[in-house]
Formats: sequence, C-alpha cells, structure tokens
Amino acid sequence: MDLYFLGTSAGVPTKTRNVSALAFRVLTEQGNVWLFDCGEGTQQQILSAPIKLSKINKVFITHLHGDHLFGLPGLLSSRSLQGIRTPLTLFGPKGLQGYVDTCLATTGTHLVYSLEIVELPVTSPGDQTHPFLVWSDEQFQVEAARLEHRIPSFGYRVSERPTRGHLNTMRLSALGVLPGPSYGLLQRGERLTLPDGRQIDPEQFRDPPRPGRVITILGDTRPCSNTIELARNADLLIHEATFANEHQQLALAYHHSTAAEAAKTAIAAGAQQLVLTHISSRYQGPDLEQLLADAQTIFSNSHLAADGWSIEIPPKVRKTADASPPPPVLDKT
Repeated sequence: MDLYFLGTSAGVPTKTRNVSALAFRVLTEQGNVWLFDCGEGTQQQILSAPIKLSKINKVFITHLHGDHLFGLPGLLSSRSLQGIRTPLTLFGPKGLQGYVDTCLATTGTHLVYSLEIVELPVTSPGDQTHPFLVWSDEQFQVEAARLEHRIPSFGYRVSERPTRGHLNTMRLSALGVLPGPSYGLLQRGERLTLPDGRQIDPEQFRDPPRPGRVITILGDTRPCSNTIELARNADLLIHEATFANEHQQLALAYHHSTAAEAAKTAIAAGAQQLVLTHISSRYQGPDLEQLLADAQTIFSNSHLAADGWSIEIPPKVRKTADASPPPPVLDKT
C-alpha cells in the first residue's frame, strides 16, 4: 500500500509541480489504483508514473475547483479510447454529475465502460462534525467530512479493516490437532469436532488480529474540527499547505491552511506522519525549505511532497499473542 504524488501544486502548475492529483495503490495483488483529485494534466503525469490507466477503478474528488478537476474529462475519454471496459466510480460533491455529463455531451464523448457517480451531501461544515460513510467492502471503508473552504470541499479517511489473526499452531498441537484437513476447516472459520466429541471454536485459537492502517487525504481547507476528526490516530495525514506561516493572513482570506496549521492538526489528531502538498507557486528553492521548517518545528515527522514522490504505508505489527494456556474446548454436544 502506497501513495504516489502526481500533482502537488496549488492553483496553477509550475515547471516542477503539476496541479492536484494523488494515486493510492490499494491492493497490491490486484494492482487497483484510486485517484484523489484529477487536476489538468493528470493523465500526462500518469504516463511517466508506475501507474496504469486501466487499473484506476475509483476517483475521489475533494471539491470542484478547476485545479482539482479539469483533468477528469480527458482521463475519462482516454480510458474509453484505450478500450478499457472495467467499471469506474467517481465520488465528489454535488455538481460532479452535472459537470461530467456536460463535458461528455458537449464533446460527443462516448464511454465504453460503466461509469457511476456518487455525489456527497453538501451541508455546512458545522452540520457534520463526524465523518460519514461513503463506500466500503470487506477490506476497506472510506469516510468523508465537509471541510471549510470557499466552496464545498471534503476530506477522505481511508481505513483498512483489521487482518484476521493466524491460527496458533502451538496451542492446537497441545490438543493433538496437527496440520492437515483439520487446519483447513478451522481456517475457514468452521468448528472442529475432536474424536472424543468435543468441539474447537477456531476464534479461540487465533493470534490477535493485525490492526488496519488509516490514511487521511484532505481537500482545500482552513483549520477546522473536521480535519482533526478525519485524521484521528491516522498513520498518514495528507494536508494542504498552500502558504508558509508568514502568509497566514492570506491563508485565512483564501480559505487555505499554512504548513504550521497542518502540523498543529496532525498533533491534535494524534496522526503518526504528515505530508504537505498543494504548495503555492510563490514558494521556490529556499522558500520551500522554510515552509517545511514551519511544520517540522511543530511536528517533527513532517514531509514535503513533490511530483513523482511516493510514500509507503507499511503494515502494522500484530499484537503479541496471549501466552496464557489455551482456552478450553467446547463440551460435547
């Protein structure tokens, strides 16, 4: 599981930074990719990235400002022109459906694949103080919450479900249960009947589960309570840092955040790691070092994203198994 930064600039592209787009490679076995935002030029960035257009099956749009959205019609069209027929789902604020429909109709674009668009409810930031569920399956769930920006903007919290613990072979061996068909039965979650009629509940003979990872990706926002709720105990927080601390009044006026404010959010939420993105084009060279220093002075585990940069989120360590004696098997039935 890792994130690949396709665009890290704010508002307009620069010679070294394209506008907002982030690829989340979720399932290594299947190679599925989720995009978060799709600014102009995103599909061009994908051509030089270790990402295939055919593997993108979800796109999460944080808000409908052009630097987060103008690359979407082209990406949808190219996906069709390449003959990619796997379904694609778009998530984003109310108005996304109309935008896509208008772009496709005006340009006469025909899609050869199924496209589903899920619009998030637009409320005032104060109406939803807790994240709400957007999508889920047996491995992940995605929640969203309204942020504080000039137009409706959302942040997303991606939570990996805990991984089931392995069967504790030592404890099973102590009861005379050896590797073979019996293990297969227990692995499937079925009870095992011993020769004397007693039954084993497999859940009593599993090591502790491995906790799931949590990644928070925020759209444009001023500091607000929902940024903290979305990032609560996250393993990684992706936060906009449009301005350095010396331009805090500009950040306030344009409904953005400074690097220092992003760092304060990471601390308040108990996040483990912070990555700054959505960097104003005014910051180049030494100015970028100052912007990062603003954050690291407050939260040391802060990093500054760049186009083509990736960060891996390693699996969490499983909790130590209970060393106590095996629980008793069930009585005979």
